[in-house]
Amino acid sequence: MQDSLFEEQTGFRPLAARMRPASLDEYVGQLHLVGPGKPLRRAVEQGQLHSMILWGPPGVGKTTFAQLLANLSDLSFETISAVLSGVKEIRAVVDRARHRKSAEGRDTLLFVDEVHRFNKSQQDAFLPHIEDGTFIFVGATTENPSFELNSALLSRTRVYVLKNLEDDDILRLLERALESDTGFAGRLAVPRQVLEMMAAAAGGDARRALNILEVAADLAEPDAQGRDTVSEAQLEQVMQTSLRRFDKGGDVFYDQISALHKSVRGSDPDGALYWLCRMLDGGCDPLYAARRLVRIASEDIGNADPRALQLSMDAWDAQERLGSPEGELALAQAVTYLAMCPKSNAVYNAFNRCMADIRQDPDYEVPVHLRNAPTKLLKSMGHGESYRYAHDEPEAFAAGESYLPEAIHQRRYYQPVNRGLEIKLAEKRERLNQRNAESTRKRYS
Repeated sequence: MQDSLFEEQTGFRPLAARMRPASLDEYVGQLHLVGPGKPLRRAVEQGQLHSMILWGPPGVGKTTFAQLLANLSDLSFETISAVLSGVKEIRAVVDRARHRKSAEGRDTLLFVDEVHRFNKSQQDAFLPHIEDGTFIFVGATTENPSFELNSALLSRTRVYVLKNLEDDDILRLLERALESDTGFAGRLAVPRQVLEMMAAAAGGDARRALNILEVAADLAEPDAQGRDTVSEAQLEQVMQTSLRRFDKGGDVFYDQISALHKSVRGSDPDGALYWLCRMLDGGCDPLYAARRLVRIASEDIGNADPRALQLSMDAWDAQERLGSPEGELALAQAVTYLAMCPKSNAVYNAFNRCMADIRQDPDYEVPVHLRNAPTKLLKSMGHGESYRYAHDEPEAFAAGESYLPEAIHQRRYYQPVNRGLEIKLAEKRERLNQRNAESTRKRYS
């Protein structure tokens, strides 16, 4: 298959496409997966290929690896992108795979790029065809599969983590490109120190490294022997026009998110703003950043300052409505405000404790006095009976009443901290607890 519509129309193939490996030994990096004796390599060598998810940052070779697997296993290679495809395209590729299997006896490897962009129903559409062997499914994602992919799809595949390439890996790839007939063999010279600079500038991205080399080759000038040579000055010229790399989905991406989150939690507006700007400058989707701020507002600030959540939502709305740069300025306003807010993880802790209890406890029935009674039958069964309407009670509080199942009526999840608005909430909680203790109308003893 052609690598892109552009290539199909022009016949041009980027260096990264021309340098795709023909064997596992030529595949650069990921020795933890394809090194000698590793399970995935043994599966390929033994002809026991299985469906999988390849998780890693851009440029580490997910597409290349999938194509290599298809070639080594003598499978037809089909590819669709979750960005450009929908149910129609999924059905079409399923039909082709079925026809190929029945008419030619040839199996198919289906590579789904950015699989995390498919919604639940679209991801579910692959399940029966993975199970019945219509194709070997290989999905690629830059997002954490645990968060972005359905559990049903994950249960039918194995997840392999692809890592950023080391500078030495990139250097070997560049050297091979200079020596390869598909690259620049015999017609381009690049001093070792310039190659090392290219490798370092690529930041673990093989595609980016080859693109840098390809652009630099266009700027190369003949040396004294008449051979085209790339100098440090020419490389610097290339790098000034190259886009900065944002490692979305890889370690750097998650490290930057972590730094942003921890800066807010640590009440450092400068650090928080710095990491937000680093992410935006590197190409992070501003809406993703907005989503993270909403999470931080609830997890680390909560009811200590409820305005934090509202301001985060307002910034998200501004980004969606206005785009850049106005929306990004709203995100900056939100992140600095969040950093300066009083902090509380009381809601976060209460939610986690409550969810943990619910998962391990029996399914307690709703107490009869809290049940709805829309019909005479349900009223006759006592639903809603003896329920105390809080607005009819002094200060709109039914002292001694309980709203938990009887078996766990003494549990307390939400514990306000002594910061921000939660100081007032804690004081009110204490007053209400005292009134409950003194009440002569306790629901449960």
